[in-house]
Amino acid sequence: MSPFTFANSSQSVPGEIELAVSFTIKADPSTDVWEKPPSTRSFNAPILYRSMPLRAFKRARVSVMAAWETLYDQGGLILVIHQTDGERKWIKAGIEYVQGKARLSVVAKDRWSDWSLVSIPSGGSTATIEMVREEDGSLWVYWIEGVQRVPLREVTWAFEQADSAHCWIGTFAARPSSPADGGRLAVDFCHLVVDAE
Repeated sequence: MSPFTFANSSQSVPGEIELAVSFTIKADPSTDVWEKPPSTRSFNAPILYRSMPLRAFKRARVSVMAAWETLYDQGGLILVIHQTDGERKWIKAGIEYVQGKARLSVVAKDRWSDWSLVSIPSGGSTATIEMVREEDGSLWVYWIEGVQRVPLREVTWAFEQADSAHCWIGTFAARPSSPADGGRLAVDFCHLVVDAE
């Protein structure tokens, strides 16, 4: 049986024993992972994840692509940290469609979400993203360009409760726009790698 499962979705896990090399996640309109003061709290996007103790996480990498077309269409890697006090923190990184272009996006949620965007240098709509637990205890998010790792973001607090928290690591897709703006978004993923101790 596959160690992966879905949250916020009734889709079947792609692969019975091992996750398929290529797979698609479909996101309905009005889905997102986002928290903004004073009261916006969304965590209803489909997430295909593997669960593990946070201290075991080492690295995750995936390639992501889609026909991005409506504002905030997005997909990529997500690390969800479930703390012992019941609080949930998360980091998501991948592609997000903003101002008519697919862009590299990283969002980190501690108390609330913050967000950064970078243009994809090729101007394309495909990217390979990696999250790595570095030796100093920080989580680094990288964009992979050929054999180079291009740093996008350091998240210093991700492993603060590494000895007690557990996590989900995997992929997600979201279409925050309303149903009037379009139907489901299909996000394609290739070569998901999750390394753990």
